[in-house]
Amino acid sequence: MTTDQLIQQIRQKKSFLCIGLDVDLTKIPQHLLQLDDPIFEFNKAIIDATHDLCVSYKPNVAFYEAYGIKGWQSLQKTIQYINENYPEIFSIADAKRGDIGNTSAMYAKAFLEDLNFDSITVAPYMGKDSVEPFLAFENKHAILLALTSNEGAFDFQTKNIEGKDLYKVVIETSKTWKNAHNLMYVVGATKAEYFAEIRKIIPNSFLLVPGVGAQGGSLSEVCKYGMNENVGLLINSSRGIIYASNRNDFAKKARAEALKMKQEMEIILNIN
Repeated sequence: MTTDQLIQQIRQKKSFLCIGLDVDLTKIPQHLLQLDDPIFEFNKAIIDATHDLCVSYKPNVAFYEAYGIKGWQSLQKTIQYINENYPEIFSIADAKRGDIGNTSAMYAKAFLEDLNFDSITVAPYMGKDSVEPFLAFENKHAILLALTSNEGAFDFQTKNIEGKDLYKVVIETSKTWKNAHNLMYVVGATKAEYFAEIRKIIPNSFLLVPGVGAQGGSLSEVCKYGMNENVGLLINSSRGIIYASNRNDFAKKARAEALKMKQEMEIILNIN
């Protein structure tokens, strides 16, 4: 998917919501466990109930790998279902890969070619040769971990290196990499005050923003400092939507929570 197609979808739906499909078998409705593939059936119900309210789905790969080959098959069925039934949706493999060039090339092939995700999250610590293989695919995107919302983010990301915060060095350096136009960036919502500084470096890039909702991030604050003329934000919510209920009405309740966020976004878009 091209960036222009993503922007068009945001404008049509008046939403920049990304729904995280982080499926934990201990949290989903118990009746689904009787089915052959409860993970996929859960995802399918959530997707069918919310696809018109969001512009993106983001399966966290760890939640599938934890269940071995069956989990991987569930992931494969999920992305295939999205691509076949809702091809306008921007798909994100939240895999946080990052290794030397040849290994990254194989990771990129697995997620961007074989599974056919539109994008994948990647870690920048090993530098350009670990990220550029993901950028080599036409109309595919690498979403770079720039400034995360976890407590340990302060261990490295905000350290001052020769007068500049490390996360700023990472973002600025990434702009020099081959096919950098295919880069997006992860910026945690719990660090809303940093968005203005980040926008000085990458004014036009899309930012994937976790941390709104269950983690306490403020949608209005993120939009105040992070939104650009093309919106430029994908606001992710996972637990707050998909686990709104653990009963038979789980998909209906998930839709209700997604609709609340979508309506907030629509108000913000109308103001801006």
